[in-house]
Amino acid sequence: MRQEIRHSELVYSTAQKASAAVTSPVAASWSRCLNLYRLQPEEARKPVQIDEAAFREAHARMERLIGSSADEVDRLYQMIGRSGCCIILADADGIVVDRRGAPGDDVEFRALGLWQQTMWSEASVGTNGIGTALADERAVVIHRDQHFMSANIGLSCATAPIRDHLGRVAAALDVSTCRNDVSDMTLAVLSQAVRDAASRVEANLFRQAFAGARIVVVPQANSFSALIAVDGDDLILGATKAARVALKLDDGLIAQGLPAADALRETRGERRGEGMSDLEDAERAALRRVLSRTSGNVSQAAQMLGISRATLHRKMKRFHLQ
Repeated sequence: MRQEIRHSELVYSTAQKASAAVTSPVAASWSRCLNLYRLQPEEARKPVQIDEAAFREAHARMERLIGSSADEVDRLYQMIGRSGCCIILADADGIVVDRRGAPGDDVEFRALGLWQQTMWSEASVGTNGIGTALADERAVVIHRDQHFMSANIGLSCATAPIRDHLGRVAAALDVSTCRNDVSDMTLAVLSQAVRDAASRVEANLFRQAFAGARIVVVPQANSFSALIAVDGDDLILGATKAARVALKLDDGLIAQGLPAADALRETRGERRGEGMSDLEDAERAALRRVLSRTSGNVSQAAQMLGISRATLHRKMKRFHLQ
């Protein structure tokens, strides 16, 4: 009990310091909980449990994402689920729509509210992994007394948001544990595992959304989830959040029909030293594709292009394809 009182006092004193909120994401979250949501850390508050009808609606909205993330959630559980952790998938409102946990640990997790149908938004239970990751739109680690509610200081959470194919936060993937021997190093490892899994889910969602497009990894971003979808004319159809940040893309630029070569700052003609125009560059690329499909058979390639062998030979010579 004394520990909970000390924690409440710490929350009040820290949240009242403007400088702390500026320098610490946790303090900024505590300030939101006090001033925006009007919560009190000493409250015996549990996460809101939504009714069955509302949960069915939330689950139905997340059905595609749940399916796309199932393998990653299972993989996380196989890695760490038997070490006193549960895996949570929550929607953008913080509603738990899917979870994994060991039967021996589930009694404790259920008592805390880490269960389907509960809402772990900041407005519901203050600073916590799921709610704060959704509020800040970034991966977070909330370790024990970094939680806002004194009732939750036995928890440690590592959480990462999951974004949809338009770069919007659609869900949160969370690993939570009640173990009191969790070190900072262990949490760092858990956080990396969760972030990697969330990135793979984002990549899966993006590829599904642009199933007919060519998917290009953005090398500038140094992230396997930095992807753009490109159509047959080399125009960008969509981009993940990581790609948008790396290439400074937004919905307006994508809607205008931005060439992928421009966004990626490719200078193909300059690299070859030929100074070709975009039209000539496209013609050369088309010839190379046809010749590749015919394994270099000029007669067959000319027939596919609807031109004579002599014309094709001239073009090949011009573009140094012989």
